[in-house]
Amino acid sequence: MELDPLILSRIQFAFVVSFHAIFPVFTIGLASYIAVLEGLSYKTKNPVWMKLSSFWTTVFAVVFGMGVVSGIVMSFQFGTNWSNFSQASANFLGPMLSYEVITAFFLEAAFLGVLLFGRDRVPPGAHLFAAIMVATGTFLSAFWILSANSWMQTPSGAELRDGVFHVTSWSEAIFNPSFQLRFFHKVTASFLTGGFVVAGVSAWYLLKGREVEANRKALSMCLWLLLIIAPAQLVIGDFHGLNTLEHQPTKVAAMEGNWETSRNVPLLLFAIPDQENQTNHFEIGVPGLASLILTHEWDGELPGLKEVAIEEQPPVAIVFWSFRIMVGLGLLMILFAITGLVLRSGDRYWRSGWFLQGMRFMSVTPFIAVLTGWFVTEFGRAPWLVYGMMTQAESVTPSLTGGMALFTLIGYIVVYSLVFSAGVYYLMRVLYEGMERADKEPDTQSERPKRPMSAAHTSFELHDSNEQPTKQGGH
Repeated sequence: MELDPLILSRIQFAFVVSFHAIFPVFTIGLASYIAVLEGLSYKTKNPVWMKLSSFWTTVFAVVFGMGVVSGIVMSFQFGTNWSNFSQASANFLGPMLSYEVITAFFLEAAFLGVLLFGRDRVPPGAHLFAAIMVATGTFLSAFWILSANSWMQTPSGAELRDGVFHVTSWSEAIFNPSFQLRFFHKVTASFLTGGFVVAGVSAWYLLKGREVEANRKALSMCLWLLLIIAPAQLVIGDFHGLNTLEHQPTKVAAMEGNWETSRNVPLLLFAIPDQENQTNHFEIGVPGLASLILTHEWDGELPGLKEVAIEEQPPVAIVFWSFRIMVGLGLLMILFAITGLVLRSGDRYWRSGWFLQGMRFMSVTPFIAVLTGWFVTEFGRAPWLVYGMMTQAESVTPSLTGGMALFTLIGYIVVYSLVFSAGVYYLMRVLYEGMERADKEPDTQSERPKRPMSAAHTSFELHDSNEQPTKQGGH
């Protein structure tokens, strides 16, 4: 069987990006949460806030390290697998990726050291400033990366001459038509991810009766956040859908499984898209609802997939079902956020075992929603790499063979599996230990951190060992 280097390169990049994406989407939200905890600790001097901040900073350091390791190789793939694209887009993507490293990664790395090791070595205000700078760095990173990706989705401010993109307007290229909505959509998803993970971990501790006061406060904070953010994401998603309909109509047609351009299009709750025969099987839908959602009119016209040749259509089944999983999980998040509000009466939100168990399992759903949303975005763009201007087939490295692509793909899978296993193992150790205090105070001079992950862990222990142990009541 002949190995197709284009297909294998797409699989390889999809694997690496999907693996990497789950880490930044968590750290962006978690960094802001840590900055809020540091602010509360600075203002109130309540040790509970400091304890929560120390614990979640430890988690942040582990996840940040895994994100760096998994993401650093992505830029190399542009040269190894997509050299034609790299050469064509270098005038724009080269500076964008450089700005991300200079303004975001350096900021995060420098102030993360202060955040980890500086609690007892710098003034409290400086430690709070470090937390804010780390959070700012995560936003800057998202800004540049999403601007670059959005430009590939809705290219503007550049023209293609002799196979090379030349920037004609930096402001139009950076703030391209889909960037603002895509940025807010991603940041809101990050807050949802951070909120549900913190809430889920806090619920697990409450079920075990561990550090009840601290975890009750953490759960309460997250439920208020989710009550605002979850519905807001639905609204942002609606505007994003309108934007996509305007600039990428074929992607919307794939999302809705709509083959013929028509009005009063039903919202399909279930269908089996048959791309070969350009139809759906076993449709179950709500009449007119797709037109209402996407055009805000019952008889609004939606484009059909048949408007373009079959070779220019994205893989419909993947886009169709990924979109429904993402939306379904989003609605489930809203339901849990509203349930948390209802259960605030009588403090049932942290006393109801069934709700705490539900929050535990909900901590996984944002990651699934982010990945399926990413699939909609990227698969829905196919076969274009730069939408409407440069295809994936035109972008792949000419000298790349199927054997070479398969070899590196297997290598990435093996290495990433080892990295993920090691990272999850260490993260589980941190979570199982929780906020409980060390039995004895370590020697801060002789036990200096020697590895990045042990640095995070030791920083947490140094703070926690300075407090006197108190008993926490169970329930």
